[in-house]
Amino acid sequence: MDAGLYIKLSAMMFLEYAIWGAWYPILAARLLGPLKFSGKQTGWIYATLPLGCIVSPLIAGQIADRWVNTEFILAACHLIGTLLLFVAGWKRKFGALFGVLLVYALFFAATLPLVNSLMFYHLGANKADAASPYIFMWAPIAWALAGYFLTGWRWIFKTGEEGRDCLVLAGVLSVVMAVVCGAVLPATPHAEASAGGSSIGKALGMLQDSNFLIFIIISFVGAGMMQFYFLGTAQFMQDRGIAPKNVPAAMAVAQVMQAVATLAALGWMVQHAGYKWTLTVGAVCWLILYVIYVARSPNGLIVAGQAFHGLAYVFFIIAGQMFVAAVAPKDVLATMQALVFMAQSGIGLFLGTQFAGIVMDKYRVEGRFQWQKLWIVPGVVMLICVLALALLFKGAA
Repeated sequence: MDAGLYIKLSAMMFLEYAIWGAWYPILAARLLGPLKFSGKQTGWIYATLPLGCIVSPLIAGQIADRWVNTEFILAACHLIGTLLLFVAGWKRKFGALFGVLLVYALFFAATLPLVNSLMFYHLGANKADAASPYIFMWAPIAWALAGYFLTGWRWIFKTGEEGRDCLVLAGVLSVVMAVVCGAVLPATPHAEASAGGSSIGKALGMLQDSNFLIFIIISFVGAGMMQFYFLGTAQFMQDRGIAPKNVPAAMAVAQVMQAVATLAALGWMVQHAGYKWTLTVGAVCWLILYVIYVARSPNGLIVAGQAFHGLAYVFFIIAGQMFVAAVAPKDVLATMQALVFMAQSGIGLFLGTQFAGIVMDKYRVEGRFQWQKLWIVPGVVMLICVLALALLFKGAA
């Protein structure tokens, strides 16, 4: 791959996920602390992005595939996002903040599949499997570095009490991203008009292929079960006696493994094992993690087990996006990426959040969670996903 192209695509991937990582993991502390929001209100604030991923990706994909260069759509969405993030930083009422972040989520969600489709377009079908992991690896690195930067900022400038600095940082990064998209990224033209028709219709038509339909269903179910991990792991660790101050570092094992596996193993797995078994291994990794949780393992094993979440994210979520790029017709590449984001980060995460909340309430007795019974639920669902992938899914042709 040309070094200049690699730097441009890597900068794009880094900034996209640095923006997300700057505010998404941290905002809850502002909502539950200074703003005194309830848990339900906080949940709805965090549901804005999954809701955005249900609505925006397919629309943005249609626009990119048929009418407007992808880099211009990215620049416009992030520029608008900058303004909305700064406005959100000074909203203190639930209704106003929910409204602003919902509009922001509609624009940010539109950019997520477009970043992938732009990358796959310039790598080309013959190089994507081998080269894309070297670009994807910047996503977890950016997510982690955004958090570390914000921590250092708070140590120096004492801005953590109000907590709006996470939104401000995301807004500043969005400005940089808009400039990079508009002035640095290579031109990514839409398909020729002669292609005709609706790219949304053509992408949805892929669901008539039973193999692709199975992949989409398993993707949305597997991504939904990931919400048990996000909603429950921190409290689970604390209930097991791990100090709250050590929980972020313990969970960061997943990000470290994600970066390492993306760089060192993802391309090899796809090329040698194929998409069928790469996705199956990803699902098995989540299953192993939930088995560790159910088995009342020692704390050291629970912490080490976070690596399985990182592996699962690489071999299931990222590999799934690569699979879609491999089977997508070139004239609907952006819309096909949008379809998998809608399944995974939209419908999957939104319904997964609701389902996880119901299960957690069911197994909460007198303020304490019955963790063993709770973790059995996602474990059983992931076992079904593993069997479905192994028995029904064929992988790329």
